[in-house]
Amino acid sequence: MQTYDFIIVGSGSAGSVLAEKLSASGRFSVLVLEAGGSDRRFYVQMPLGYGKTFFDPDVNWNYKAEPDPGLAGNADHWPRGKLLGGSSSINAMVWIRGAREDFDAWAAAGNPGWGYDDLLPAFKALEDNQAGADQWRGVGGPLHVTDCSGAVHPLTKRYLAAGQQAGLPFNPDFNGAAQEGVGVYQISTRNGRRMSAARAFLRPAMKRANVRVEMKALATRVLFEGKRAVGVEYQQNGETKSARAGREVILSGGSVNSPQLLQLSGVGPSALLKGLGIRMVQANENVGAHLQDHVGINYTFKGKLPTLNQTLRPWWGKLLVGMQYILTRSGPLSLSMNNAGGFFRTDPAATRPNMQLYFQAFSTVIPKSGERPILTPDPWPGFSIGLSNCRPSSRGEIMIRSANPREYPRITANAYSTNADVEEMLAAVKFVRKIASMPAMAEIIEEEVLPGPSITSDADLIQDFRKRSGTVYHPVSTCRMGPDPARAGSG
Repeated sequence: MQTYDFIIVGSGSAGSVLAEKLSASGRFSVLVLEAGGSDRRFYVQMPLGYGKTFFDPDVNWNYKAEPDPGLAGNADHWPRGKLLGGSSSINAMVWIRGAREDFDAWAAAGNPGWGYDDLLPAFKALEDNQAGADQWRGVGGPLHVTDCSGAVHPLTKRYLAAGQQAGLPFNPDFNGAAQEGVGVYQISTRNGRRMSAARAFLRPAMKRANVRVEMKALATRVLFEGKRAVGVEYQQNGETKSARAGREVILSGGSVNSPQLLQLSGVGPSALLKGLGIRMVQANENVGAHLQDHVGINYTFKGKLPTLNQTLRPWWGKLLVGMQYILTRSGPLSLSMNNAGGFFRTDPAATRPNMQLYFQAFSTVIPKSGERPILTPDPWPGFSIGLSNCRPSSRGEIMIRSANPREYPRITANAYSTNADVEEMLAAVKFVRKIASMPAMAEIIEEEVLPGPSITSDADLIQDFRKRSGTVYHPVSTCRMGPDPARAGSG
C-alpha cells in the first residue's frame, strides 16, 4: 500500500484548490482520487456546452431526487460533476461570492475566521478579475473572471432598465460593496473557455512531482485505525486498491458523495448504519442530514424582438455561432445562458436580499420529442426571468440505501416544506411579474407563456411554482461544520 501525506477524495471546487495549496511547497505528497475522467472535452471547455453535459453520464452523476411533495410529487434531476473539476466543470459559471451577512453569521455562530473580512483576502487572491482590482476585487490570481457587460444579448439592457423601474438599484459588481440590485453577471472563463477549478488549480498542480491524480477511481471506504482515518479504499479498472495517508484524509466529494462515503465507512446515523450491517466507527446523526438547496423557477415570455432562440434553433444559426466560437472564441457559445440577474428582498424590512434573479434571452418551453428541454430553443422569440431563494428554511437529507458504494444514495430534498419558503416564493414571483410589467419590458412582451395570464390567485401561483420549480444545483450542509460536535457533521 503506497503512502501519501494527504489523500484528497474528489477533484471538484474544493479538492482542486486543496491539491494545489498542499503541494505548492513541495514538502508534501498528495494523492487525488477522482471517480470520473478528464475535463479535456470540447463541451466541457466551451462555456455554453453545459447544455450538452446536463445529462451526459460520462461527466455527470445524473442523480435523481426522491419524489417531492413540495414539488407536486416531481422527482428532480440532480446533475453533479463526475470529472476533473467536479461541478465547476459543468455548471453555469456565474461568479458570485456569498453575501457579507452570510459569512458574518457563520462567524457569529462560533466559527472564528469565517467572517467576510476574514475571507476577503482569500477571495481577492484567488481571482484575476478582468475589470481590475479595487477594495473588493483582486487581479493576478489563478482563476480568471470575465466581465460580460459588452457581450451580452441586447435584450439584457431592457431587463436591467425594467429592474430599476421596479425599484432595484443598478449594481455594477455583485462581488463589490453590496449585492442588492440588478446587473450583468460575471463568469469564470478565460479567452472564451471555461475556467473550472481543474483548469485554474488542479492542472498546474498536476505538473508537480509530488502530486498524483487517479481518475476513474471510485472511493468506496475510508480506512480507520480506531477512530483515526488513515487511508482510502477505492475501485479502479475493476480492481480494489488502497492508499495510506501519513497526515490526513480529506473528503471533498461534495454534498452528495462526502456524506455517502462517510456513511459507507461507518460514520453516520446509528440506526441507518446498523440497519445496513455497516460496522460503526462513529455515530453521528448529522452526516447526511440538514440538506439545504436553492430552489428556482422561470417565468417565460414571448417577445416582439429577436432572442437567442432565433440564433440557436435553426441549423444555419448553430453553424454561424459555432464558426464564430471556433474562430474567435466569442459569441453566445462563449457565455453563460444567464446573461444578467440580481438580488432583492421580498420583505423591505429585511437586512439582506433573500432572492436571486436570472435573465436569459432564451427559452425552452417546447422541446422536440426525444430531445432534452435544455437543448431545444422555442420556435418563437422567447426569454425568461428566473429566480431562486437564497436562504431556504426547508431541510432534507442524503442517506445511503445499502452498503454498495455504486448504488446512488437517497436524496430527499423536502423543497418548500416550510411556510416561510412558500410565502417568500409567492412574494418573489409577484415581483418577477412586476419587473415584466415595467415599460422597458412590457413594450416588447407579446404574452406571458408560463405560467400564463390565467394564473393570478395566490393559490394558483403556489400550485404553479410547486409544479414547475426545481433545484438550481447548490446543495449544502450535509457535512456541516460548527463548534458543537453534537450538531456538526465535521469538526
